[in-house]
Amino acid sequence: MDNLDERALAGLLERPALRRLLEVFNDDAQETRIVGGAVRNALLGRPVTEVDCTTTLLPEAIAARAEAAGFKAVPTGIEHGTITVIVEGEPYEITTLREDVETDGRHAVVHFGRDFVRDARRRDFTINALSLGLDGRLHDYTDGVADLRARRVRFIGDAHTRIREDYLRIMRFFRFHAEYAQGDPDPEGLDASGAERQGLAILSKERIRHELLKLIVARRAEDTIRLMADHGFLTWLLDGVAEFGRFSRVAASDRDDPVPIWRLAALAVMVEEDAERLRERLRLSNDEHKKLAAYAGLLSLLKTWALPLDAAAIRRLAADHDLDTLRTVLAATAGEPRPVVHPEAREALDLFHAGAEPVPVFPLRGADLIEGGVPKGPRIGQLLAQARQAWLAEGCRTDETYAKDLLGRVLERI
Repeated sequence: MDNLDERALAGLLERPALRRLLEVFNDDAQETRIVGGAVRNALLGRPVTEVDCTTTLLPEAIAARAEAAGFKAVPTGIEHGTITVIVEGEPYEITTLREDVETDGRHAVVHFGRDFVRDARRRDFTINALSLGLDGRLHDYTDGVADLRARRVRFIGDAHTRIREDYLRIMRFFRFHAEYAQGDPDPEGLDASGAERQGLAILSKERIRHELLKLIVARRAEDTIRLMADHGFLTWLLDGVAEFGRFSRVAASDRDDPVPIWRLAALAVMVEEDAERLRERLRLSNDEHKKLAAYAGLLSLLKTWALPLDAAAIRRLAADHDLDTLRTVLAATAGEPRPVVHPEAREALDLFHAGAEPVPVFPLRGADLIEGGVPKGPRIGQLLAQARQAWLAEGCRTDETYAKDLLGRVLERI
């Protein structure tokens, strides 16, 4: 298969739990195959972490056969024909072969069938329609192997038709292009995505968010994000402008372990209002919004930081801000006029991140003040806040001698 890893397909079938499952679900009357992403990734030599299967068996028969073999069967998507079967602690989604009866751009009404060809042709992209039988035979009804070899993402059949079945496929087209393709996007797919883009408006914000956060950590996220901007998709998705330079710098800094929400922050957050807008636009979780707001607040602080950041400044910032937020803001603004960051500051930050140097923790608690004679009440919080500001200004020391001195100064104020 030229530049594809055919040996990896055989390796899939050598996995003990998976082979055991396939042997249970294949006989003279019924056939079950590995399908989709596991086959695609194996051929590309990429890790296969999830394995899905498709079968001629109906959902009730899947569950019955699984339980008879001593497997656990969980009806995780039985309305769509999907049963999750757990073998030796490993989960496998098994879905009955399907045909679309009716689609509305968001959901599909399906009919269960026994035709692997029709099931393959109802899928989105050719590279996702490959299936592998227990006998080791690779089944390709849509020229997916050729597209994998060319590193090309292409809709199955007419691109407009595939998109109108589910408009989320526009987002998936860009995401899969970012993850698997080389060169320019498939022209037909790109043109159809542009022509059908109004359909994105009927999708839930949660589905859009899910795809976008996956896209921005894909291998070619930077190129693809710019492509989407050039064709008018990005402004609609973000409801605002994008900061490509900061996105690129953060992507370069976290390439081995990308975090979607920090990449979104670098791409689309310049001020706190951006965090608020994105929370609504993408239906972000409270934690995601909190991270974007923290990024915006620290960005605003550092863009007005007049003095160069040295190791002492990094120590204060690490004590007063989440370390991941600090690392992301400094990566995003690297090379900009402000903040100016000394090499020693970056070394200090690296030590904190590696755990070689503990992040300083404020050494006083409310209980310390109460024990010192301060009555319970709002005054405790006020005194602690004042003490914390002094602690930050004085270098964030955490030794016992300093803590006693600081407590003494606080108690002098009562």
